[in-house]
Amino acid sequence: MEEQHSRRQQKIFRNVTLVQAGFLKKSSRPLPTIIGLLVTFAVMIAATWGAHAYFSLHSALVSMNGNNGSTATSARIAAKKPISILVLGVDQGLEGRNDKGNSDTIILVTVNPTTKKATMTSIPRDTLTEILGETSNTSYYMFKVNSAYQFGGSSGSIKTVSAMLNVPINYYVEVNMKVLESLVNALGGVDVNVPFSFSYDWCDFKKGKQHLDGRHAIAYARMRYDDPRGDYGRQLRQRQIIQAVVKKGLSVNGLANYQKLLKVFAKYVKTNLTFGDMTSLAINYRSAASNISSGYIQGHDATISGTSLQIASTEELQKWSNKLRKSLGLSTQTLTNQETRQNSLNETYNGVDFSSNETITNYTIYEANSITPRSSDSW
Repeated sequence: MEEQHSRRQQKIFRNVTLVQAGFLKKSSRPLPTIIGLLVTFAVMIAATWGAHAYFSLHSALVSMNGNNGSTATSARIAAKKPISILVLGVDQGLEGRNDKGNSDTIILVTVNPTTKKATMTSIPRDTLTEILGETSNTSYYMFKVNSAYQFGGSSGSIKTVSAMLNVPINYYVEVNMKVLESLVNALGGVDVNVPFSFSYDWCDFKKGKQHLDGRHAIAYARMRYDDPRGDYGRQLRQRQIIQAVVKKGLSVNGLANYQKLLKVFAKYVKTNLTFGDMTSLAINYRSAASNISSGYIQGHDATISGTSLQIASTEELQKWSNKLRKSLGLSTQTLTNQETRQNSLNETYNGVDFSSNETITNYTIYEANSITPRSSDSW
């Protein structure tokens, strides 16, 4: 286990070194877009089509989470308590990739059946944070939040995001990159309102309403550099695809299409939600699915040792921590973690100004838990 842990650390360090040296460029791979609530729409359809659909869905879920085809319902969902779901879109299987990959889409979903409200918060993949691994929280490593998946899989991502925002995370939905094209095609395409005209990956998009097949949906969610809002504009388009898929999925018509959707989920989606959980979500949490507020954590462009990152101010992190905790029925708490400590040190000793829109070039990563400016060897 220690040897495996060491190899993963070396791999991440190697990637950081290559990025700094200019040998690795930013990824332009397509981004999968889906939310945890989407998984439940098949259960709603199953309720309409009776026993045959019920057992088909159960069989698909067994494939999604291995031997976890249990009809049991977790205590939290059975008690109809607010829940949080971390949705991870991982870049496996595209363009010849065979490694574990990173989670290039990270969305934290909260669902509260009492208030009948849900939230969907996008976390930019380049956001600087402390990366926590799968076996220990004692390691100290500051880098892009999406690398947590490479280091510790879904478990590492959950630990990292939970510590970053001081929010408990109950469940996860892990989606393979290939799901978007397959899912949209299984639905017969989706409709979106294109905010501006552009071309990308041999696909043309014109401002206004447009019908997208799977390939065009990938290109639409993938384009970044021609968007005046950069990665935030891309996140907006991702959420457009999400909402379009949910809308189309809930209105799916015909058993043949339904079975296509189940095959897509069984092949490309992993989750720790049991069949019983999903059934209960469909029955008791459905009202919240129609009242979703969405947003994203706003970061500041920064360059550290030649690597481009996003750094979220303490004020921004605190704002989202408060919102997410309230949505889960929890009291707010002052956020104190490695990110807020780093921000404080950089404001005090480096004059970093988070009120400025200029790219931050003098941000320094300091040693773990230090309260004085001692540089860390993480970089």
